[in-house]
Amino acid sequence: MEEEARRLLEEGISKKLISPGKGQLSTFSDGTKVVFHYRTSLCDGTVLDDSKTMGLCSKPMELILGKKFKLAVWERVLITMRQGEIAEFTCDNKHTALYPLVSQSLRNISVGKDPLEGQRHCCGVAQIHSHHSLGHKDLDHLQANPQPLVFTIEVLEVHPPGSFQLEVWAMTDEEKLEHVPHIHEEGNTLFKQGRIKEATEKYYNGIACLKNLQMKEQPGDTSWIKLDHMITPLLLNYCQCKLLQGQYYEVIEHCSSLTFKYEDNVKAYYKRAKAHAAVWNEAEARADFAKVLKLDPSLGPSVAKELRTMEERIRSKEKEEKGRYKGLFNYNTRPPTATTG
Repeated sequence: MEEEARRLLEEGISKKLISPGKGQLSTFSDGTKVVFHYRTSLCDGTVLDDSKTMGLCSKPMELILGKKFKLAVWERVLITMRQGEIAEFTCDNKHTALYPLVSQSLRNISVGKDPLEGQRHCCGVAQIHSHHSLGHKDLDHLQANPQPLVFTIEVLEVHPPGSFQLEVWAMTDEEKLEHVPHIHEEGNTLFKQGRIKEATEKYYNGIACLKNLQMKEQPGDTSWIKLDHMITPLLLNYCQCKLLQGQYYEVIEHCSSLTFKYEDNVKAYYKRAKAHAAVWNEAEARADFAKVLKLDPSLGPSVAKELRTMEERIRSKEKEEKGRYKGLFNYNTRPPTATTG
């Protein structure tokens, strides 16, 4: 242990044991999955990130060793820890320069966004030396003022290679491409079972996976178009889930992006029409339903039913508003009676 601590110090890393783990130290060969909670702080104690309280789900971090994770220092310190151990690592600037980008991705993931949002047009090193905002003031400040960071890490689980199914983010491009149809099918099964939230997550994961691959292609190239054709049905299924969850404006946004690229996508127009109708955009809904009929006249009965439903909602709303304001302007117009004292 003392020898390991000495080596860490020589590398610019100081380790402080908070709680010892249990069992023997793992061999941590490439492909080992380590599940852990982390808290990142400045040296003055200011907390930047805490996986136990971050975002919507507060999930622990999962890291596959040997997959060249952007923040290499995490791999370096994890291999010194036992399962159940909690330790604090103070790391020099040379180890923390890319943390703002890593943090941005992890924060995006924690609230259900694309982990690469904000990093599409610039590689990591270029971003560090640019004035590009990461969308978070604390990360922008850290990016402009690199400094040592303190990582408090709690190792929860250590899984040897081959004992678990690879997460999508840890797969090669070829493995991702092969895995997406399985994700799609899993989403469809969950949807049929009425497990809409879980289905939404599956579809989102499939979309994010394909978009990650698509970013490596030139827009308009054959490979890019092929990936886009794989994304489209996943995105339509995702929109159907969002319709059922009442996320109408998100549906409008995604379907608009599809109709912009594919003017004959009847499903995109149909879902957008329903979303417009749900948020009282009557003119837009009628225009989209008209487009649906033009593209596929066989959908006439379904469109007629949707239009009747929308019209009934509008009449009901107008009646409700009329009743609410009835008598509002029925003032007593007689002049006040003078009083004598």
